[in-house]
Amino acid sequence: MGILDAEVSVATHLSSTVKAEAGAALWERFQQVRSTSLHLIEPLSEEDAMLQSMPDASPAKWHLAHTTWFFETFILADRLDGYRIFDPAYRLLFNSYYKSLGGHPLRQQRGLFSRPPFSSVLRYRRHVEEGIGRLLAQSPAAETLELVELGINHEQQHQELLLTDILHAFWSQPLRPAYAAPEGCWQPKHAAPHRASSITESITQSITQQANQRRWVAHPGGTVEIGATSHGFAFDNERPRHAVLLLPHRLAWRLTTNAEYLEFINDQGYQRPELWLSDGWDTVCREGWQAPLYWEKTEENWIEFGLHGMNPLNPEAPVCHVSYFEADAFARWRHARLPLESEWESAAQPRAIAGNFLESRALEARPAFASAAAGSVDVSNSPKNAAEEIAMEGRAAEETQMFGDLWEWTASAYLAYPHFRTAAGAVGEYNGKFMCNQFVLRGGSLATPASHIRASYRNFFPPHARWQFTGIRLADDG
Repeated sequence: MGILDAEVSVATHLSSTVKAEAGAALWERFQQVRSTSLHLIEPLSEEDAMLQSMPDASPAKWHLAHTTWFFETFILADRLDGYRIFDPAYRLLFNSYYKSLGGHPLRQQRGLFSRPPFSSVLRYRRHVEEGIGRLLAQSPAAETLELVELGINHEQQHQELLLTDILHAFWSQPLRPAYAAPEGCWQPKHAAPHRASSITESITQSITQQANQRRWVAHPGGTVEIGATSHGFAFDNERPRHAVLLLPHRLAWRLTTNAEYLEFINDQGYQRPELWLSDGWDTVCREGWQAPLYWEKTEENWIEFGLHGMNPLNPEAPVCHVSYFEADAFARWRHARLPLESEWESAAQPRAIAGNFLESRALEARPAFASAAAGSVDVSNSPKNAAEEIAMEGRAAEETQMFGDLWEWTASAYLAYPHFRTAAGAVGEYNGKFMCNQFVLRGGSLATPASHIRASYRNFFPPHARWQFTGIRLADDG
């Protein structure tokens, strides 16, 4: 999906090898995705939809308009006879960064666009949707259907960005409003207040007492293939599929928890330069980082801001909103490392795409042992509580939380695969020009639509980014 700017942060591109869906099936999928975007803005006021709290984020109104601009600019303008451009000024106004299409406003100015009004953006969406419906009814060529599929996936990326951007905007306000009602959020088992060090004491002690082999899934290594096959939709940065050599290695069976990350904090992890990359330590000092983004320490507890508002920190949930720098420092502190993206993909390839996604409506990352009732996570082989986790004998059979919950930082720089080539024209600007100073993330998150993710999906962000739903899975040499 995504995910710095929508196209910057998530890999987006059309592959000429995509086999087009029938127009009717694609129209149904198009309508569903467009409806989901409108559903996501239902909790927002028009004032909320104008907010831009930092240059990396965009207002909800802009997300709705830009995804519509994509369908009009790349598809309808040239491929539907008799199509009327809704407003010629929108070609520049809602262009994100496509240089070959002419100018575009500075990204940090998107929150200044009080005009067009929100009602006009909604009319723009309906106008373009009607045009796509007419186009798909004409049995268009496969190339056109492929572009519509690309536009659908592009909008799914922006659905996740809409949530991460409004989360940051709400956190930036004194009132700290919730995006969604907090019913069902985790609460401490005891009514009496707990200090931050004591609320997780028993869990932290239990985790550190486990033998190393009970936390890892071993992989033998060898020559494996990664990348998307030639069948079905995938972004250009997922191809070509190619062989890589993996050494024996181990992956943690689940994501790193808040309790484990609190150990790092309590051991002065943010005050120890020997744990950090040079740029990471400079960032810690410059930004004053002391904990993950959205964490706050009160006199009695750690609390965390999320889409449900401000709530007590759940020690058993995965740690979220950490940068690559923080993930790498934590791994070094644990005498481990982050996985290579090839190691991650090799482990994920045989797994079903099941997890805590946008459709789960949890709107928060869940512990590995969360019940299926909390979302769409398949937990049939997962322990139901921390005590059962500790009681597991031997190595875990396979990793959990590979898909959904949180995007997982890898140790792999975001680079082109062997024989990668950018496409001609404006669509070639999606990925190739961003293959610098970024790291790859895998697996999707609680805000990723389930139909959008796959084992070969490569998300990417710069190493300092923290406002996305990002977490940590440790790795180790076998």
